[in-house]
Amino acid sequence: MTQTTAPRVRTLVLLFLAAACALLAGAGPASAHAALTGSDPRQGAVVDRAPAQVSLTFSESVSMDDDSVRVLDPKGKRVDDGGPTGTGGTTYAVKLHAGLPDGTYTVTYQVVSADSHPVAGAYTFSVGAPSETSVSATAQAAGGGFIGGLYGVGRYVSYAGFAVLVGGAAFVLACWPRGAGVRVVQRFVVSGWLALTAATLLLLLLRGSYTGSGKVADVFDLGLLGEVLQTKTGAALVSRLLLLAAAALFVAVLFGAYDKREDEERRDLTFGLAVGGTVVAAGLAATWAMSEHASVGLQAGLAMPVDVVHLIAVATWFGGLAALLVALYRGPADTPVPTDAVRRFSAVAFGSVVALVVTGTYQSWRQLGSWTAFTDTRYGQLLLAKIALVAVLVGIAYFSRRWTARLADTAAVVVRQRGKARGEREKAGAKASGDSKGSGNAKGTGASKGSGNAKGSGGPQRAAQLARQRAAVDAARQKRQRDADPHRFALRRSVLAEAGVAVVLLAVTTVLTQTEPGRTQEEATAAGASSTAPSAPSTGAVTLDMPFDTGGQDGKGLVRVELDPARVGANDLHLYVEGPDGTAVDVPEVKVALTQEAKDIGPLPVAPDHITTGHWSASGVQIPVAGDWEVAVTVRTSDIDQVTVSKNAQIG
Repeated sequence: MTQTTAPRVRTLVLLFLAAACALLAGAGPASAHAALTGSDPRQGAVVDRAPAQVSLTFSESVSMDDDSVRVLDPKGKRVDDGGPTGTGGTTYAVKLHAGLPDGTYTVTYQVVSADSHPVAGAYTFSVGAPSETSVSATAQAAGGGFIGGLYGVGRYVSYAGFAVLVGGAAFVLACWPRGAGVRVVQRFVVSGWLALTAATLLLLLLRGSYTGSGKVADVFDLGLLGEVLQTKTGAALVSRLLLLAAAALFVAVLFGAYDKREDEERRDLTFGLAVGGTVVAAGLAATWAMSEHASVGLQAGLAMPVDVVHLIAVATWFGGLAALLVALYRGPADTPVPTDAVRRFSAVAFGSVVALVVTGTYQSWRQLGSWTAFTDTRYGQLLLAKIALVAVLVGIAYFSRRWTARLADTAAVVVRQRGKARGEREKAGAKASGDSKGSGNAKGTGASKGSGNAKGSGGPQRAAQLARQRAAVDAARQKRQRDADPHRFALRRSVLAEAGVAVVLLAVTTVLTQTEPGRTQEEATAAGASSTAPSAPSTGAVTLDMPFDTGGQDGKGLVRVELDPARVGANDLHLYVEGPDGTAVDVPEVKVALTQEAKDIGPLPVAPDHITTGHWSASGVQIPVAGDWEVAVTVRTSDIDQVTVSKNAQIG
């Protein structure tokens, strides 16, 4: 970036400090890149009885297919029954086979989050007691391998192509209208359009395999491509292709009719191209904003237009910088980039930097959420690297600004030198013409006639050849004169350094868009820690067996209490009474009471209804808080014989 209107270094430092302070001021919840925040049974839990299903809860809505969730027994055999069913968009459950034996079971999942990124993982739980298992609980790779790498390359090329297309066109319209007729600039902008189109087609073909199996063969599966077209990301990619058709028309007018117009007519056409180009550029940027991080979470309605502005600012800065570099190095000697064009780009680039700081601060606020996320998460570390690269880029731009100023000071001198040289050549040509005319008059008729014959036989071809030679000599002289300018040479070097840093910065940004946001990663880590903590209570039904003896005739037996799902809130309670031989028996009365002494709650009475021989039941039994609860059962076997037995259970 070359800036003549840019603030001084002190102002830039203050600007970055202000952005950093605003970054975490009042950081609130945001959501992007879904993470597993809960499960039932929990990770590492040991349940008494095999659950009827396994449920997973994510931080945002996800999309699944019939094979997204698998539950494997200790030998690696699938025990899930049917595909997952959703309950509210963030929680999904898959049923299990009945009568599962004791042992350790592995749950694996691979889903696509609402921000278009694949998410995968695995964990274990045990029934009865942990056992050895042949299944690895290591999280499966999501979006990795060869297809994942190729998809990442496609994303980088698409961002780069967008920057070249939008930034190059903006550079021509806003800074250097004469550049529309420069062949190297035309090829540069067209190459951006071609790169973005090719990358979009590649991403569309790779999408199904990238979010699924990761197999190369699936890239050519038309059925899978049809499923991709029905997703939000597929629709965004198709929309991008349609907008690229409109962009092709814009490029054709810019380098066709616009280039051939005179200055007055060109000014009238500039406004129309600027409006149309802005609409197309905003539409292309929206295909990213509406399908990725900005489309989900906190203030999505505001985050998407902010993301559009951010992408256009990046493209205007980076693409314009690359166009300037190409013009400085590869532009024709007779059409050098004028100083005014460089100075105008300085103002445009400065405006882009201001837009990037404002929009980038807002985006970071949504994705981080805490100071620790800067250093403790990969997203935060990449963001710090991006901020450092931007600071380096702005620092190099400060030196480019100095060379631009010096270039402006010497521009008038160069123009005077060229005018003086042109005048001397015209005088020399006029003198040579006069001498030739005098020489012809002195020689007489014969010489003149011979000369005329020579001119007639080879004059036009020779004149054209000499004209081409003179043009080549003039172009070489102009190129040497241009390259000999130390200020322009220094400007070219500084712009080249800026472009090199911009290439690295764009790569970091591409990786950042595919990385789980810091806030989500910290939430997932906290959820995993709480689910594996030693004090975490197990989930699933609680079964308590309590022998009793009322002391009277037929006063011995066993009472079994089942509380399902044994969590805070409403529960179902089943009570069974068996005789000494294990057969179901009826008794005149049974009562249940729940007490938590630690918090001085209870006893909470429960009066179950008699269902059948030896079976009583109560629904909607409320457990107000989690903790260690005493379950007391009073059994009466006659008018005068009764006893109360109890056991403690961890509930919640």
